[in-house]
Formats: sequence, C-alpha cells, structure tokens
Amino acid sequence: MSLTQVFLGLGSNIERETHLQAGLEALAAFLQDMRCSAVFESQPVGIKSGPFFNLVVSAFTDLPLNELDRRLKFIEADNGRYAPDRIGLPLDIDVLLYGDLVGNFDGLILPRAEILKNAFVLWPLSLMAPERLHPVAGQSLGTLWRESQINQVLAPVAFEWRGVQLTPPGL
Repeated sequence: MSLTQVFLGLGSNIERETHLQAGLEALAAFLQDMRCSAVFESQPVGIKSGPFFNLVVSAFTDLPLNELDRRLKFIEADNGRYAPDRIGLPLDIDVLLYGDLVGNFDGLILPRAEILKNAFVLWPLSLMAPERLHPVAGQSLGTLWRESQINQVLAPVAFEWRGVQLTPPGL
C-alpha cells in the first residue's frame, strides 16, 4: 500500500510534557518518518482551563484515514482523555491534513478548520511545511501564516523528545 503524508496537531493542558511525550511515543510506534515541530504554549481556545502545550507532527502512514483516526482515539484514551472524572485535556490529537483529502469523512472534516483559525496550529504547521499548499485555500502554509491576522499569543517552549530539542533557541 502506498504511503500518505499526514499532519497531526497535538495538545495538552494537564501534565503537558508527560502526555505529549507519551503521545509522541505512541505515534512513533506506527507512523513512518515522523518529524515534530517546535512546541508552543498557548492560552486555551473555546474552553476554560490552564495553558496548553501544542505541536504539529508530520509523518507518513499506510493506514486508511478511519484506522488512523481510530488509533489516535486509543492514544487519547490511554492518556485519560475520555476518563469521566478528568479535569482539563490530558491529550488531544487531531488529523489536520491527510494527503490532499478534502471533505467530510464519517464526521472527520479535512482539512481541519482549525488550521486557518488557531495560531497554535498554523504557526507550527507553517514552520514544518511552508511551501505546502492548503488544499482548500490554495495558498502555501507559509503565506497563510504570514498573512494571518489571528489574535492569539504563542510562546515557544523548550521541549525535548528522544534527546532532540524540538524548539530551536531564539524562535
């Protein structure tokens, strides 16, 4: 089966480093050529909670979209996402782009609308793939970020995974 490039958004606002590390390890078990963006701290959008750590992962998969999404839900569940007594959001993993798919796939809408609405998605995505065209907007992710007027403050944070510093100094 051929490989499809995917971009995933990860976020956590509870034990942020622990849950993001666990999410990255779980993803690395079945994704190929996985690369991670810088990690950013952001204020919550749409919920009342503490600040989030967010990043974007680029990888290749031979999984169909529905199977990829199912595995992401299991990873979220393993990190307490669906626990009845949870407070906050331990781990959120969203499919942002799956190849160039556009449309509604059993309730999963691609490309994910948050790409154009949230700085904590668009900035790291534009850093990872500045020349990649957004399949609906038709502009490069780098251009979309430069021209965005999203009013959200992000702060790059030092974050290490597997001995590699994900956030470059001076970002």
